[in-house]
Amino acid sequence: MTSLTQLAQGVYAWLADPPGHGRANAGVVIDADGLTLIDTLMVPSQVEPFAEEVEGFGYPIRRVVLTSPHIPYVGGSGRFWQAAFYGSEHTSEQLDLPPNVSGYRLLNPAFAAEFPDDLTTRPITHTVSEAAWLTTVLQVAPAPGETRGNLFAVAPGADVCFAGALCSFGVVPLGFEADFEAWVASLDAVAATATRVVPGQGPLGGEAEVRDLQAYLEACLDAGGDVSRLAGGPWRDWSHPEFHEVNVERAALSRAGEDRVPEAMLRLVGLA
Repeated sequence: MTSLTQLAQGVYAWLADPPGHGRANAGVVIDADGLTLIDTLMVPSQVEPFAEEVEGFGYPIRRVVLTSPHIPYVGGSGRFWQAAFYGSEHTSEQLDLPPNVSGYRLLNPAFAAEFPDDLTTRPITHTVSEAAWLTTVLQVAPAPGETRGNLFAVAPGADVCFAGALCSFGVVPLGFEADFEAWVASLDAVAATATRVVPGQGPLGGEAEVRDLQAYLEACLDAGGDVSRLAGGPWRDWSHPEFHEVNVERAALSRAGEDRVPEAMLRLVGLA
């Protein structure tokens, strides 16, 4: 059963069990004035247990950091409506658009029934464009990669980085709008911040897991758009290998300067 795991005094991770696509992790940091959450999960069966444990601390939820505009990280944002929401300009722009509910259902069949037709996410109230202290114990920083506007959060005193959507450990990421070269570079920044890394998907890790992901992204670039040329590596044992084709195609597009959704992704969401 998923529950909060204490990583340090006042710093907790919500690690999905079992891990996998559509089963994101989240974080909680206690500060002097209340709580900061990192990401909000996706559907009610995930969000409600998380919210109940968080509310059990007895402190107000002051802030929410969204690491990505993608639904596994923002779907539960409406549950925390009174908090201030921090995200990149890209995340803000994406959350102002109508959600693709039918696509979410196709990508997340185990949770399809939980997506309402009138799905509403919380808009961003504060955009983050440069690294800054969000509270006395938590820093946030922009880092392009999984999208052109991700964020990650670091609790330096606890030696913990909440990498959010920038990191998937043991799970093939879905980089359908990623800038793969920027993503590789951003992972250097993540690896330098802390020895313990809470990924957006998968178990708690550290620099070794960050480097494995980095090697995978480089392999996607090296494949030149041909998934049959994807080199071997630890990712051969990661869950959701059906996303390799999307990533290899997108890596070639991003290297060529073409900012469009891969055909392989359109097929996954029933648009091709």
